[in-house]
Amino acid sequence: MDIIISNSNGRPIYEQITSQIKNQIITGALHEGDALPSMRLLAKELRISVITTKRAYEDLERDGFIETVTGKGSFVAGRNMEIIREEHLRMAEEALQKAVLVAQSGGISLDELIEMLNLIYTEDE
Repeated sequence: MDIIISNSNGRPIYEQITSQIKNQIITGALHEGDALPSMRLLAKELRISVITTKRAYEDLERDGFIETVTGKGSFVAGRNMEIIREEHLRMAEEALQKAVLVAQSGGISLDELIEMLNLIYTEDE
C-alpha cells in the first residue's frame, strides 16, 4: 500500500494516512476484504508512532471504510455505496470551492464558471 507522508503538508499525519487510504478504497485500488498492514508495520514503514496509525485506523473504522477483527487485523469493509457517494460529494465540493475562489479572484462570472463546468462535465459524452 502506497502512502506518502509530507511534513510540509500542514495536515496532521493521521489525516494524511486516513485520506490516502479512503482514496484508495474509493478508487478501487483497495477492494472489500483486502487486509491492511498492521498498525505496527505501517508505523514502522512510515517511520511514525503507532499511536498515529492507531488514530488513522480508528477514524477509518468510525467512517465505515475498514473493519478491525481482534487478533486478525484490519480489512477493507464492504462497500457501502452511500458512504462512497458521500465521500465523492465531499471531494467534488472541495474541488469546486477551490474553483470558485480562483474564478472570483480572476473576475470570472458565475455564468462563465457554470458554462465551463458544463463543457468539462459533458466533454466525454
